[in-house]
Amino acid sequence: MNFPLYIAKRYVRSKSSQNAVNIINFITFLVIVIGSAALFVVLSAFTGLKTFSLSFTDAFDPDLKAIPVSGKFFSISEDQEKQLSEIEGVLSYAKEIEEKVLLQHREKSDIAYVKGIDEHYNAVTDLENLFYGEWNTEEEQAVAGLGLVNSLGVSVMQTRNPLKILALKPGKGSLSSKGLASSYNTLPIVLSGVYQIEESLDKKYIFIHLPLAQALLEKNPNQISGLNFKLKTAIDVYLVKEKINAIFKDKVIVKTRQELNSTLYKMLNTENIATYLIFTLVLIIALFNVVGAIIMMILDKQQNSKTLYNLGVTIRELRHIYFVQGILVTTAGGLIGILIGILLIGSQLLLGWVKIGSIDYPVEFQFINIFVVLTTIVVLGVIASKIASSRINKKLITR
Repeated sequence: MNFPLYIAKRYVRSKSSQNAVNIINFITFLVIVIGSAALFVVLSAFTGLKTFSLSFTDAFDPDLKAIPVSGKFFSISEDQEKQLSEIEGVLSYAKEIEEKVLLQHREKSDIAYVKGIDEHYNAVTDLENLFYGEWNTEEEQAVAGLGLVNSLGVSVMQTRNPLKILALKPGKGSLSSKGLASSYNTLPIVLSGVYQIEESLDKKYIFIHLPLAQALLEKNPNQISGLNFKLKTAIDVYLVKEKINAIFKDKVIVKTRQELNSTLYKMLNTENIATYLIFTLVLIIALFNVVGAIIMMILDKQQNSKTLYNLGVTIRELRHIYFVQGILVTTAGGLIGILIGILLIGSQLLLGWVKIGSIDYPVEFQFINIFVVLTTIVVLGVIASKIASSRINKKLITR
């Protein structure tokens, strides 16, 4: 057996003759356990919160989306549509056209975006699962966000006083020279359903049938503002992007779901890193206790160390004994803390004892969080043990 490891294990299990040393060792071990458990719980909670936040955009955004390189619209031919349907890995694609409009209902008005969608749109997104009423965008019917419905005071299937969509007519010149009424195309529309995703999105869009939107905006049937793609799982996304770009001869930009929400992803990742660094700083401060505890152990076992030295154990081997002791204490504390954290996260997943309003606080169990916490504890433990064990020298042993 490795001699330093054997002695270190004996020191970990044995109690000191001085009660103060035992108390310090117990507090040090408890701090490591609590710190590692807290770090694991916080990382798991933030992972769950991140997944919960992204679930809103995941329901709304497709796997891939093609938008024009310049301007708001681009054209798609029948030949290009045929080529898109032949791309390996593409399950479905949907065309859309989008523009800012004015919504009016009785004396109320609001600014929103009209999104004209075709019959394949619900095959590439999960939006249809997040609405109330009937999803119908044909026959001059629409689906609007809950925020727009509340601000305009409109109800579903209100046929007597339909909602009006006003879109500026394309062209040049000032509004005053044309006359305000003649500057807009107007489309009366009846709400068939209401979707609810997230506050900002609920106030942003109203969905209508693609041909209706193209007529409202005075665009040709082949003019669109975006293509949404649903891909097969385990497909090379970047290879599909290259094929789409080749079909449109680089006239479009193809973005993944993450690229469409790059600001949100960056914000969440930055918050995750900041949270990790803050709790790591707390652990660094806590692991100073390890340095103090090992030094106290060195002083307490000074006579034992002197005996070992006289028996032929080198200074380097003595340092290694206390170094290994520090690693054992921090690793054991980290593992117990992670186990406690797993129990807490598991109980939240099963029982939901912490809630936000009426929903369970979102947490998520990931093995990567176990690896991160254990690695952090071990690395900090190595540093703390190295600092403390370096205090052993010949002068300390022989005096």
